Amino acid sequence: MIPNQILQSTIDGLKEISRTEMCVFDADGKALASTFVDSNKYEATAAAFAGSDLDSQKLMGCHYFKIFDESALEYVLMAEGSGEEAHMIGRMAGFQIQNLTVAYKERFDRDNFIKNLLLDNLLLVDIFNRSRKLHIENARPRTVIVIEAAGDGAANLFEAVKSALPAKSDDFVTAVDERNIIVVKEVRETDDYAAAEEAARLIHEKLSSEYRLPARAAYGTIVGELKDVSRSYKEAKMALDVGKIFYEDKNVIAYNNLGIGRLIYQLPVSLCRMFIREIFSNRSPENLDAETLATINKFFENNLNVSETSRQLYIHRNTLVYRLDKLETQTGLDLRVFEDAITFKIALMVVKYMNYIESLES
Repeated sequence: MIPNQILQSTIDGLKEISRTEMCVFDADGKALASTFVDSNKYEATAAAFAGSDLDSQKLMGCHYFKIFDESALEYVLMAEGSGEEAHMIGRMAGFQIQNLTVAYKERFDRDNFIKNLLLDNLLLVDIFNRSRKLHIENARPRTVIVIEAAGDGAANLFEAVKSALPAKSDDFVTAVDERNIIVVKEVRETDDYAAAEEAARLIHEKLSSEYRLPARAAYGTIVGELKDVSRSYKEAKMALDVGKIFYEDKNVIAYNNLGIGRLIYQLPVSLCRMFIREIFSNRSPENLDAETLATINKFFENNLNVSETSRQLYIHRNTLVYRLDKLETQTGLDLRVFEDAITFKIALMVVKYMNYIESLES
């Protein structure tokens, strides 16, 4: 059904052109939009006309027309005036509203189709048949971008995301809720990840700069057919979660660049706990003080280079060595040894993942 504000603006425009008062009723005779105030006095007449077998009729000095959605009555249009001119204007207005009905129904059907496609609710034959009916190309490279936003302006997220995309495109935008939007984005080729990255980044930048919305975007792999769009959507959702856990400094995350975070994200929590107990016994790397953790992170950033790390931390080399020796005493891991450094790095990521899971469960 066409939104009432669209019906109102349509007949307002038609009245301005034709200078004819109009009113649109639903199939029960209730006024939905009108160019004059006392439209309710015509509701009984509109209801009686809706129940008749006629498609148009002149009643009480006005012309009435039925507007159908396929074979079902959708609206009744009234054009004030009893002459031929009013009849012609009414027919033209009815034709306009009929086209709007078809357009909005197709838009609604497309939105439902895309949502069911993303949720993997369609059989392969249904995907083929419905996409053909809705004039959606099947074999085109696409990726799914998931946008999550927070803040007071998140209620306008859907329109903000739509405005960030090209006006004339075959991209689909649908809302999960007021803080989560999904974009099914067309790209040129099945390996055109530069275009996918650019699209996600442009959306994020527009939300940040113009709408002042703190947002994150993630996208899945590029798929060649509609049947695989749901897979790209699941990948994008995973990328968004993995990014929130392990890559807090990144605002745009690609599924195919998740690294070891993707592996840890798919581990059972029980296995993670077993790993932490095995490596640290009754200790946990998250119990280390802030200074030690900052030293460790900087040591990793500098590829285990003692001299460069001490320089960037503005401490003496021997101070850094002392801290690393103290950490070895506490954990049994010497970060100057590559194997121990890898173990500790993975342990830090595993603890982050466990904390994230626990926060969801609490």
